[in-house]
Amino acid sequence: MARILVTNDDGIYSEGIRKLADACRGVGDVIIVAPDREQSAASHALTLNRPLRVLELQKNEWIVDGTPSDCVNLAVLKLLKETRPDIIVSGINFGPNLGDDVTYSGTISAAFEGALLNIPSIAFSALVGEGFSFDPCAEFAARLTRLVLEGDRDPNIVLNVNFPTSAFDGVRVTRLGKRIYTEGVIERLDPRGRKYYWIGGEQPTWHAGEGTDFEAIQGGFVSITPLHLDLTHHASIARLKHLEETLGPRAGA
Repeated sequence: MARILVTNDDGIYSEGIRKLADACRGVGDVIIVAPDREQSAASHALTLNRPLRVLELQKNEWIVDGTPSDCVNLAVLKLLKETRPDIIVSGINFGPNLGDDVTYSGTISAAFEGALLNIPSIAFSALVGEGFSFDPCAEFAARLTRLVLEGDRDPNIVLNVNFPTSAFDGVRVTRLGKRIYTEGVIERLDPRGRKYYWIGGEQPTWHAGEGTDFEAIQGGFVSITPLHLDLTHHASIARLKHLEETLGPRAGA
């Protein structure tokens, strides 16, 4: 059977990871390696300045006192070294990961770590609201995981999946939307009169551009966005070629 590594950034005890793991057991053998606490907005951080601790809770289930990327590294390169996973699924995150927010997301970074290790990976996140349930999200996640395992997909491409709050009206393959940034740092005083700050105090708003992940979610569709680790803006290479000569060793000679 296929080996499915399940991780997240909400921590080992989140409902989302439990629902995802349970649903995926109908697809293959599930191994859970997840942080021991919430690691939201951890991005692609790796823990390099201290040792990591790993605790086996039960068979095929470990917790790590580190980031989501730490979890994937430890799972693939140590815990499952002899029997690497066939796919990595990350989530289901409590809250969406849309547009520019993918650069901060620990959920998506865990999937990116899988791509770096040449393993097909999917990140799942859900917009949470009144009447929300992880159950249909997990069922969909298992179906998509099965399709990916049965298909021929480039492991360098990560699928970023976001679920709407309501019942799904269908699926849209999308591009990343654009976040509208407002006041993101709140300054307050503690009881001793010293300043402290909260980052990201307000709910984000989005440009509902055509074909974007936000437009799909707003319309009640599941959004699937293919992401790539290559951040090169290829169209700019030719435009900037002149810098090789302008700033080269002979410039100004």
